Amino acid sequence: MAAAVAMGAFGAHSLKEKLDAYYMGVYEKAVFYHIIHALSIILVAMLVQAALLLPGAGHKICLLFFFGITLFSMSLYALALTKIKWLGMITPIGGTMLIVGWILLGIFSLRTR
Repeated sequence: MAAAVAMGAFGAHSLKEKLDAYYMGVYEKAVFYHIIHALSIILVAMLVQAALLLPGAGHKICLLFFFGITLFSMSLYALALTKIKWLGMITPIGGTMLIVGWILLGIFSLRTR
């Protein structure tokens, strides 16, 4: 979460004059997904702590969210800052990891009940 907030602050204060509207939008999307999925990792940890999710399942989901954030948000940060278009090809891999993490959270949550 600290990294997500720091990246958001960096974008808001240091990049607003350096990026055009398109690349600022890309950067802001990276921050948004970074924050949402960092919070999701905390949520999963709380579900495990409350015994509403098995620890092994929580671990798998958190890994998917972590690597999803890394590939999705970091590739968008890099794309916005460098304008190197091929970095956008990495983004869907991270997005897929995030989607699979949410699907597994739903499946494992239903199984625990």
